[in-house]
Amino acid sequence: MSNIGLIKSTEKPRKRLFEAGQMKLLVLHFIAQSPKYSYDIIKDVASLVGGNYKPSTGTICPTINYLEEHQYTQAELSADDRKQYCITPTGLQHLEENQETVKKILDRFNTRKQIQNNEHYVDIKRAMENLKTSLRLKLSHAELSSKDVLKIAEQIDQAAANITRL
Repeated sequence: MSNIGLIKSTEKPRKRLFEAGQMKLLVLHFIAQSPKYSYDIIKDVASLVGGNYKPSTGTICPTINYLEEHQYTQAELSADDRKQYCITPTGLQHLEENQETVKKILDRFNTRKQIQNNEHYVDIKRAMENLKTSLRLKLSHAELSSKDVLKIAEQIDQAAANITRL
């Protein structure tokens, strides 16, 4: 029997900031505010997310292409032959249909940015990082039983419930 499948990666898994489809909705939201060049969209997303995150053109350009292909946006050439993207009536309707999802995305990143940038929340940020670190260490150094997983989940759920009741 080969051990190839048993080798565990020592690389840290890359955290996803956006779930499937969220970047498309966010870009459409920014274009709906006013016509945008792709660079403006990159700046808007980076500003919302905060930290050191800045989406690459390799992320934004395919997103814009998708929005154009689905007729949610259209490009107009500026005087200097740069593409500026505008929302279409179809795009406005799609955005309206997904308004709740857009609100959740905006709220999540505004809260994240507030925790990152506000000195008042430094203890919360530290505690959140401690929780993530302890979970990573536990998961990487031990094979957890179903019972252990349930215990950990219950403790996290209890902490969430306690915070909600504050």
